[in-house]
Amino acid sequence: MGLINVFFSCCECGKVVEVKVGFHCDECIKKILKAINKIEDIETYNVEKQLNKVIVTGNVTTEEVIKLLQKIGKNETPFAKEI
Repeated sequence: MGLINVFFSCCECGKVVEVKVGFHCDECIKKILKAINKIEDIETYNVEKQLNKVIVTGNVTTEEVIKLLQKIGKNETPFAKEI
């Protein structure tokens, strides 16, 4: 099971949910992207592999993304925002 950190913000184009996920392999990334693609009302989604980050933009909540990732075997921990 991977570690998930969450960052949420708003912008003009919709909500942005950034989730830090422990990727173990390319199959993990494919599984995450396939699951995220099923969320309704998303505008964009992307993986920053080197940062272990998934970014989802659109009419989506942090809770939706966390629940989805937990469903596919990823564990969530709150994102510590740097000051």
